[in-house]
Amino acid sequence: MTFILKKDTPKEEFDKFLALTAAPVNKHRFEKYVGKIKFAEDPLVIQKKMRDEWE
Repeated sequence: MTFILKKDTPKEEFDKFLALTAAPVNKHRFEKYVGKIKFAEDPLVIQKKMRDEWE
C-alpha cells in the first residue's frame, strides 16, 4: 500500500492510514510456559540422542 503524504493532508487522515498499516498485536502470551518443562538430562544431550536416531 502506498500513501502519498502532502503538506495539506489532515491529521485525521494520516492517523487513519497509520491504524490500517499497524502491525497486528500478538494476542498470545508465552511467558507462562517459559521454564515449565523439566528434563531428566541436559537438553543438549537429549537433542544429540534424537539426532543419532536418524542415522
